[in-house]
Amino acid sequence: MARLNTFFIQPEDWPDPEQIATIRGTEARHMVTVLRTPPGSEIRLVDGKGRSGRFVFEKGSKNEAIVREVETTVHERPSGGVVLALGWNKSKRRDWVLEKAVELGALGIVFWRAARSQGKPPATPKDNWKDKLIQSAKQCGNVFLPSLDIVDGIDGVAALSASFDSRIMAWEKAEPEDLLGPDRLAERTLVVFGPEGGFDDREAEKLQTNGFDAVSLGNSILRWETAAIHTLSLALYSRERRT
Repeated sequence: MARLNTFFIQPEDWPDPEQIATIRGTEARHMVTVLRTPPGSEIRLVDGKGRSGRFVFEKGSKNEAIVREVETTVHERPSGGVVLALGWNKSKRRDWVLEKAVELGALGIVFWRAARSQGKPPATPKDNWKDKLIQSAKQCGNVFLPSLDIVDGIDGVAALSASFDSRIMAWEKAEPEDLLGPDRLAERTLVVFGPEGGFDDREAEKLQTNGFDAVSLGNSILRWETAAIHTLSLALYSRERRT
């Protein structure tokens, strides 16, 4: 079977079994106006929460597409995984990190304003950030979207960490022998990165006081986005090795 075109539907719009669903907004316009999907075509839907399914497109307009369920599969999210807490940077590469986070199976992304951050993050995640996640998920086939959040400084990161099995800070001052490896990312893990200027002393002390293990990412000086992707690659390897 040829690969079906994939579209995103809001979780609250997912239909009950054998029912009709309505796709709205950008996804509907892409299906109806851009791709000119003919009625009767079979498509694939995902909701970013682990559900995927085959549907038949019945009819549509510019802003709505009506589809009928054929089959739904509910996927179980892996028990372990990584949430990245990224010190805020004025980075044109942020979109790239969002895309790769979906491909590599990140559980979530948290932005926080560090003492050495360039600028400050918005009060809430931007809509276009989620759009980047959705487009990446449709391309790579991931049925889960990473969560997106913004917390208030290092104190917000410390408070967030209480719900995790493991807490790690990627720190340029960590001992070389404390090299991050995949075995340290098997549980539900929060990994914190400073901005391109690094953590200041208070931030490093705050994290260590709250149970974060300082780890090294190696001898190379990695850019902000390279360090994040390297960590997610290790976590993916750890997860795939266990399945």
